Amino acid sequence: MRVDLHVHTVHSGLCTVPGLSRVCRESYNEPRALYQTLKARGMDLVTVTDHDSIDAAEELRHYPDFFLSEEVTCTLPSGTEMHAGVYGIQEADHTELQRRRHDVESLLAYCTERSLFVSVNHIYSSLTGRRTQEDFDLFASSFHGVETQNGQILRVANKLAAQFAARYDKPAIGGSDAHTLHGAGKTWTEVRGAANAQDFLAGVRRGHGLAEGESGDYMKLTTAVFGIGGSFLRNNARMAALGALFPLAAAVTLGNYFCELAFAWYWGAKHRALEPAGLTQPAGAEVTL
Repeated sequence: MRVDLHVHTVHSGLCTVPGLSRVCRESYNEPRALYQTLKARGMDLVTVTDHDSIDAAEELRHYPDFFLSEEVTCTLPSGTEMHAGVYGIQEADHTELQRRRHDVESLLAYCTERSLFVSVNHIYSSLTGRRTQEDFDLFASSFHGVETQNGQILRVANKLAAQFAARYDKPAIGGSDAHTLHGAGKTWTEVRGAANAQDFLAGVRRGHGLAEGESGDYMKLTTAVFGIGGSFLRNNARMAALGALFPLAAAVTLGNYFCELAFAWYWGAKHRALEPAGLTQPAGAEVTL
């Protein structure tokens, strides 16, 4: 079975871009349109990982092949932020995850008690800001899995994430991180032999998931930004004058590309220097929850 384990809808909230953070959404994907796109692209099951929200479930819960998930914005002990994917949750879990998201150790303890699989998403990306070695130590010791194939993240960053998962024997997952319909279902996790969502998630926990599909690049990110911008203008006709700024988006995404590249190379080099000679652990060990 194939599932895109990282997708967003209109319920992911407002974007974090300065100047637009009060008016432009992270995504304009309507839940049903996203569901139909994912099914058309070969996904056997559908989940949604909106930022700190499960509101998309209102439109999707009647589909028998839908299960509920969430991308939680967590504050780490170092004071930095990260995005954690939590899969196969119930509505009551969402309340607890949001209550505990600024105390990540409490959140992880709750997920372990509830047998909820928790992944570190886009681990070698600067998307959520700065990172410390303490953060990576926590990812290695306490998180259940690692997103090793993200459809919006650079190939080099995904490769480093896969090496991190191998180094610490963590199950790997993949997802498109699609904020527009264009990228949805083009990166996924496959668990062979699974018959339903319960089997699929059990396979992921056991390390049987295969993270497959596209990585990101400059053109893909720029296309996504233009897609979100176009949706924003269609939904805010009075702000049509902002369309004149569209040419600047390509320059902004180019700057972001180099920032992402520098972030990945910095932490990749740092971790290669720390790695014992000859370490070759296979990724995908079972996680005991």
